[in-house]
Amino acid sequence: MIKSVLKIDWIRGQVKKGNYYLSRHADSERQFDGLSLIEVEEALLTGRILEQYEDTGRGYRSLVVGFSQTGKPIHVVCGVREKYLVLVTIYIPCFPKFKTPYERG
Repeated sequence: MIKSVLKIDWIRGQVKKGNYYLSRHADSERQFDGLSLIEVEEALLTGRILEQYEDTGRGYRSLVVGFSQTGKPIHVVCGVREKYLVLVTIYIPCFPKFKTPYERG
């Protein structure tokens, strides 16, 4: 069983306060998929945790699935560094890895 400090209410609170930052990888992937930072925030504020990952040396991670106001599905892998939310990677889920935003391929 995975014990994660990442809860959706905490993630939403950090986004609302601006207490987060993007990793270089997350920012690069976000730009590659043509996602604005506002769309990412919309997804985090309305999304839910889809998966949680073990601590592999960089802390626990959670995969959040949400949607922009225009309906784009967005996945954000979130972590924690000190007291900040870290957006580890950001992408639009698509086939073949995902059948739907909620289901792996």
